[in-house]
Amino acid sequence: MPIIKLLQNRYLPLSSNVTESPTLLIDTQANPKDILEAAVQRIRAAADLLETLHCLCFKHADVQDIPHITHALYLLTQDGNDLLQVAQQQMLNWKAPA
Repeated sequence: MPIIKLLQNRYLPLSSNVTESPTLLIDTQANPKDILEAAVQRIRAAADLLETLHCLCFKHADVQDIPHITHALYLLTQDGNDLLQVAQQQMLNWKAPA
């Protein structure tokens, strides 16, 4: 479902919603700076987690941790991507004040 078509609605459900009725929404009319900051926050958290994992020794790690980590990374990056797409669309539709 392309984000561009969905921006006709004010509230856009996050792609990471898994329920029948979406509970997490993006306000597409929010300040683009705030939307971009929320996206950066999530993507930075995912990058920080990946960097930590890259530096760790897994000798004592539990195999059950892998799905937990990948799920957290998925949520952070997918939500960040959704937010970036909304911010991008807002910038493409932006018009300078006269």
